[in-house]
Amino acid sequence: MGQFYSSAGTSPDLNCLQRWPPGSQIGGFSSPLALPSTEQNDEGLLDFVDFTFSLPDECLASIFRFLNSGDRKICSLVCKRWFQVEGQSRHRLSLNAQDEILPFLPSLFTRFDSVKKLSLRCNRKISRINDDALSLVSIRCRNLTRIKLSGRFQLTDMGIAAFASNCKTLKKFSCSSCTLGGNSINALLKHCSTLEELSLKGLRGVIAGNEPIVPGAAAASLRSILLKDLADGLSLIPLIMGSKNLKALKIIRCQGNWDDLFQLFGNGNAMASLTEVHIERIQVSDCGVSAISNCLDLEILHLIKVWDCSNFGLARIAEHCKKIRKLHIDGWRINRIGDEGLMAIAKQCLDLQELVLIGVNPTCLSLSLLASNCVNLERLALCGSRVGDEEIACIAAKCKSLKKLCIKGCPISNIGIESLAWGCPNLAKIKVKKCKGVTGEIKEWLVEKRTSLSVNWDVEEIDHLDASSSDAGSAREVAILEPRPMETGVEAPVAGDGRLTILKTTLGLLAGRSLMACTFGRWSNTTPDSSSSI
Repeated sequence: MGQFYSSAGTSPDLNCLQRWPPGSQIGGFSSPLALPSTEQNDEGLLDFVDFTFSLPDECLASIFRFLNSGDRKICSLVCKRWFQVEGQSRHRLSLNAQDEILPFLPSLFTRFDSVKKLSLRCNRKISRINDDALSLVSIRCRNLTRIKLSGRFQLTDMGIAAFASNCKTLKKFSCSSCTLGGNSINALLKHCSTLEELSLKGLRGVIAGNEPIVPGAAAASLRSILLKDLADGLSLIPLIMGSKNLKALKIIRCQGNWDDLFQLFGNGNAMASLTEVHIERIQVSDCGVSAISNCLDLEILHLIKVWDCSNFGLARIAEHCKKIRKLHIDGWRINRIGDEGLMAIAKQCLDLQELVLIGVNPTCLSLSLLASNCVNLERLALCGSRVGDEEIACIAAKCKSLKKLCIKGCPISNIGIESLAWGCPNLAKIKVKKCKGVTGEIKEWLVEKRTSLSVNWDVEEIDHLDASSSDAGSAREVAILEPRPMETGVEAPVAGDGRLTILKTTLGLLAGRSLMACTFGRWSNTTPDSSSSI
């Protein structure tokens, strides 16, 4: 393919193929599949035949979908037809929305008029992308279902309302670092009756307005709400409580006392339908955590650096939420969650498949009970914990279904790793990171003993581990925030600590980002990202 025949004797029969119309080519040839025919035109030059000319546009567009963004851009330069088909078949588009792109927006969205997923991002302090640009997007991209705005765009309530009125089929709206008020959010929810996912991150300015923020026309369609780094996120409680079919709720580093929200769960409202809850660095006591147990269908729970949560709250969740499949706990090394809470999980949550413990110190007592009761436990991560060789040997002996094991920053030695050579018969992958007592020689020995085992090894020293959802890390975080020491006995539910907890939450917003965004993120099998960028 791409080679030209020099004589008629080696050229195939091209009489049955149609010739590309004159003047339609860009460059020397109409396409890389063009071959010279044996006939000459009036100027004495050979005519070229395009093998893709008889291929329907739909088939050509289907082929383009298998290419990455760079290859698609190269293909669009081949000829006018490929240029047109590639633009009309591109459903995902990501633009670096700098000021220089403003004059080209009309021609861009004339070409890419079939875009369904659009991302506009800007790294500058202030972008000139305003209401007019957003209105142009909504007019040209009538099939838009997902949009992500990331940057300090100059948007007003009227601009968001005009955008929402044109994009009534929108299913996902994500906004980060924009100046978005309560009126804008209400306008969006009023017009987009099919909205399923709403993500608000680091909004600038005051969200609360004269009118409460309610789900409006999206009350029945909203499935997921993400609130992150909001100063007045409590003003969105009516929105959360009014979402009738909400399945996932994520609240990350938002100020205020959130006990009031969670204590409303189960009082005849729709919050009982929640299957996923992610709370991180927010002010929630055992009262609020215990109230989450009213979500009887809960399957995924992330408790990340919730300082006031103890064994009592975790035991209440285990008592009622028996369908939990994935549990992530970052205890931040303050020993408020330990064997007692984990044993409650082992006794009640028998369908547990994934367990991530960071800054939590389980012993053989809780680990053996988890292994014997949770027979479907396939993924286990122990990070920044005081887990030694004895606990690793317990895991190797009793976790028969375990497939993936992650050990980070734990005081284990080669002896603990040796036990994995004979135990965990279904173990397929193991990660050992930042464990100073483990040497490189044991890796070669383990690979030799278990040839089918995938081993990821890094034994460098580590200073700090956490499970926050941020993107970067900082070791200064431990020095800035000093949690309370372990209290003896089981705590009864108490309200938040007032000024002290608010101070912790506020400092958490300013502290460094995490080193571990997701422990199992790289283990999951994901399809290549097909999003396009220009």
